[in-house]
Amino acid sequence: MTDRIALVGKTIAELEELMTDLDQPSFRVKQLFNWIYNQKVAQVTEMKNLPKELRNKLQQVAKIEEFTVLNRQVSEDGTEKYLFKLADGEKIETVYLPNQDGRKSLCISSQVGCAMGCNFCATGLQGLSRNLTAGEIVNQILMLERLKEERISNVVLMGMGEPLANYAQVLKAIRLINHEAGLNIGSRKITLSTCGLAPEIKQLADEELQLTLAISLHAPTDQLRSQMMPINQRYPLKDLLAACDYYIKQTGRRVSFEYALVEGVNDSQDLARKLATLLSGVLAHVNLIPINPVQEFEYNKPHRKAIKMFKEQLEMKNIPVTVRVERGADIDAACGQLKAKED
Repeated sequence: MTDRIALVGKTIAELEELMTDLDQPSFRVKQLFNWIYNQKVAQVTEMKNLPKELRNKLQQVAKIEEFTVLNRQVSEDGTEKYLFKLADGEKIETVYLPNQDGRKSLCISSQVGCAMGCNFCATGLQGLSRNLTAGEIVNQILMLERLKEERISNVVLMGMGEPLANYAQVLKAIRLINHEAGLNIGSRKITLSTCGLAPEIKQLADEELQLTLAISLHAPTDQLRSQMMPINQRYPLKDLLAACDYYIKQTGRRVSFEYALVEGVNDSQDLARKLATLLSGVLAHVNLIPINPVQEFEYNKPHRKAIKMFKEQLEMKNIPVTVRVERGADIDAACGQLKAKED
């Protein structure tokens, strides 16, 4: 049998081409789309309102690809981390985050590994193997909804990889996730996190999406940020803030700035004041993240008093700020800890 077409990741237009090739009426397209993304079936044979002859044809030329679950870890706080093996043997991690308010959030990956090389993130240690396809990005949600038998309400592209370095496939996936006839997850319940690819931030601003943009900032000066995040040498803070300003003006959406607090590196009150100055007048929210432990790095999280004082410096300058509640650190599922290794 020749390689069959992966149905997950196909748009309505692409499914129209498939149905035309199979000499099927156009109304079959919506039925097929519904089975894939709304009903979330795992097999073509489950598409009961399609004629048996069509199901047989589809089985010959197409497939609904499922990942292999290599490992599942459950944190004491209820967070779950899944290690998936893809069709070509590559591995990614996906993190399920149930919230007390009823939200069911999923942190998904966009690449196998990462090329950005941030010096506090475990994912970057393995380098970049390849981009994920739109189907592999969406399939993380479909897999979890089948495994958990519940609906994911919020999606965060903060897993392995830099989403904007895989722009075309990530945008295609977001539109499938958002599609009202499919997964139907609202744009405002989708968060995309980037280390700061300024041209792609501007491009994203023109997509007419209402998603939440999260910027991994982590330092308020170019010198320090370049030490922590090599991408800053290509797009320094001036360029990054200009791109964020354009995003805010185009979308009317507030930008979230992620700031991983590392003891003795970027947690001083002086740097807090510089951060407040940097973001003065920006429609922004700062999310302080006490650094999560990674075995390969010798970083420590600041003491509670230092975190409190850093936060207070921002509040004094009227910068909206929160301290992220740590989730899943005991199973290496927290921010910066994903590395797709079998333990």
